[in-house]
Amino acid sequence: MEPTREGRNFLYLIFAYLCAGLGVIGAFLPLLPTTPFLLLAAWAATRGSPKLHRWLHENPRFGPALIAWEEQRAVSTAAKWLAVTLMTISWILMLILTESWVVPGLTGALFLGVSGFLVTRPAP
Repeated sequence: MEPTREGRNFLYLIFAYLCAGLGVIGAFLPLLPTTPFLLLAAWAATRGSPKLHRWLHENPRFGPALIAWEEQRAVSTAAKWLAVTLMTISWILMLILTESWVVPGLTGALFLGVSGFLVTRPAP
């Protein structure tokens, strides 16, 4: 049984608001990422909530980054530096605080992949 269009829109709406909420919380909590949640919220909002989509894009703090990503797949130089620096600090702390090399090794590989992706994105 396939969900109706209204049912899918409602699920997108719930997902969009959940991700937007987590993104806004992440703007104030250092361990919770903001950008991935806002990108997901913007994506889901296009399908479930034009009002939320408009608010995200008109928001002075989040809007420019979302628009740059959607139009150019671009990430600001400041955001790249911040992300790579925080991943490096996190990895160093993990390396110091854990006894095993497994978790820091796997996390380091993940962070290298994410960092490589970020630094190859154009600046807006």
